[in-house]
Amino acid sequence: MEQKTDMGPVLILDGATGTELARRGFDTSLPLWSARAVIEKSPLLGEIHRAYLDAGADAITTCTFRTHARNLAIVHMADRAAELTRRAVEIARTTRDEINPKAEVLGSVAPLEDCYSPELAPNYETCRREHGAMIQHLLEAGVDTILIETMGTIREAVAAAEVAAQCAPGKWMLSLCAHGQGAPGELLSGEAIEVLFSHLRGSLGEDVGGVRAIGLNCVPAPALASEVAHLRRTLDDAIPIIAYGNVGRPDPDQGWVNTDAIEPERYAVYARVWAVAGARMIGGCCGTTPETIAALRLNLKN
Repeated sequence: MEQKTDMGPVLILDGATGTELARRGFDTSLPLWSARAVIEKSPLLGEIHRAYLDAGADAITTCTFRTHARNLAIVHMADRAAELTRRAVEIARTTRDEINPKAEVLGSVAPLEDCYSPELAPNYETCRREHGAMIQHLLEAGVDTILIETMGTIREAVAAAEVAAQCAPGKWMLSLCAHGQGAPGELLSGEAIEVLFSHLRGSLGEDVGGVRAIGLNCVPAPALASEVAHLRRTLDDAIPIIAYGNVGRPDPDQGWVNTDAIEPERYAVYARVWAVAGARMIGGCCGTTPETIAALRLNLKN
């Protein structure tokens, strides 16, 4: 059920999967990261989906952030990409059907390389081909909506969006990764979000290929409000905005530094500001937990 804020209804998304697996003691070391849970058929994955649904999530996201062929090729499993993607979707769908059949299953489509290193993104043609394969795997497995997420560079975001618009019109969403530092509206690559939308409108039309929603994720929660406000000013009012932030930020010396958003109640306070700024689909990214989503649901109710 959608929750209402001062500014309208909000769809509650789930929180992190990879960091939640690690928090529960599962090995998420690179290069497999969260895909290891799919390969090993860990019951923890279903338990995490269940926990988010129990916490009040209206949608859960498949554990497919690293089941694309490029990542699996590092461990000589590229030929298992479709199989493992299907398995991840089956786990999510089975759990959803047991707990809340009305909830959605979102199929995660992640950057082909490290999400914090947009300069590593392949060229446009390669991105289009490889994201096309991933999106097809997810659709064949039965996801409700394609969620292209954590996109930090124009060429990769455009390539994935064009394929999704062609394969799943009206059933795809795009979430971007912004700097969250200084003036808002800049992707991790340093490219302006306005330039990205110019490309998207040029290739997909003013309705951006029937996109269901566009938003931001993997941005520190305290910095996300200004990014959401900037995005709301940039987008057509008819396009809903997604927002799901991190509880911390990467740090060159310590690797990762948590902010006060690590506390679920504090994260939920930030999230209400995103809703007032225009976000209509709100959840959690790295470091968030089922407790975070429960706090979100409570805080976003009138």
